[in-house]
Amino acid sequence: MTAPGALTGRAPYSVPPTGTPVRVAFVGQRTYFEACSVHRELPGLVPTFIDFRGGANVGEMLATLTSFAPHVVVVFRPEILPAGIFADLDAAVVGFTTEPLPRAGEPAHPLLVSNLAELDAADAGNFDRVICFDPYGWDAAAERLPAWRCMPLPVDDRLFAPVRPARQPPRALFIGFPTEHRQRYLGPVQEEFDIVHYAHGLLGEDLRAAMAGADIGINLHGARWPLSFENRVLLHLAAGHLLISEPLSPSFGLEPGLDFLEVADADDFSLRVHEAHAEPEAHHQVRVRGRHKAEQFRASSVWPRVVRDLLEDLAAFGTAR
Repeated sequence: MTAPGALTGRAPYSVPPTGTPVRVAFVGQRTYFEACSVHRELPGLVPTFIDFRGGANVGEMLATLTSFAPHVVVVFRPEILPAGIFADLDAAVVGFTTEPLPRAGEPAHPLLVSNLAELDAADAGNFDRVICFDPYGWDAAAERLPAWRCMPLPVDDRLFAPVRPARQPPRALFIGFPTEHRQRYLGPVQEEFDIVHYAHGLLGEDLRAAMAGADIGINLHGARWPLSFENRVLLHLAAGHLLISEPLSPSFGLEPGLDFLEVADADDFSLRVHEAHAEPEAHHQVRVRGRHKAEQFRASSVWPRVVRDLLEDLAAFGTAR
């Protein structure tokens, strides 16, 4: 990453001198978003993660942030911040929306409407730019916040692993809170096979150990509709798992049948799980290709580019914050 001191134009915030690293603070709920950040120093970038959720101790978060003295702050879920909290912060702030939103031209869904209502609580004045995880919700986000670009949540380097020979029998893993829809898929299959199900709370070494102990990753939406692109998709691909998933929307370039196995309904899901147990290595090439695709979303590659682009963009076009 080139030192920000080489930027052309006038930066609205203090940037480090040429040759010194950019300090980046990731702010959000550790359980969900630590796995999407950078955990170690990189050439030109020094990260930290500050655990914070809506309604938590704002003073403690600000004190930690002030002590770290970041040049850039990344906030997962912009709606968690109280209005005006960063009014005196001399650092670039980029928000990252992480929930699907209503899509232009499509019927409204209660879940999407609820997500939008939460986003309405976000103060646009807290942010210089905002990244939208869902391109189909761009219009809804851009009406409320300074939307800048779209991309999925990256994957921390610690969760990447080589594709290993599948165990006999293979081990399947699902991470997500239980819903009626998910249980319709998982219930019958769990009567025959050992499928590990974590509802929540996996992070750090526990998450890495759970991923290392699996060969098959499962992605099921919370309901039949709306479709989405959950961050567990890339976590499983990065870990070298055979991903079995309902249709993804957006797909972010992942191709069904090549990078993962797509299932249309509970019967199709059961068939794929049975196939994977009967012939654990039958879809080895799918695992290899999925693992290769995950490299595009490696945190240590993605975040330095995003930070560089952010500082360049602010120097060129300024900010309304």
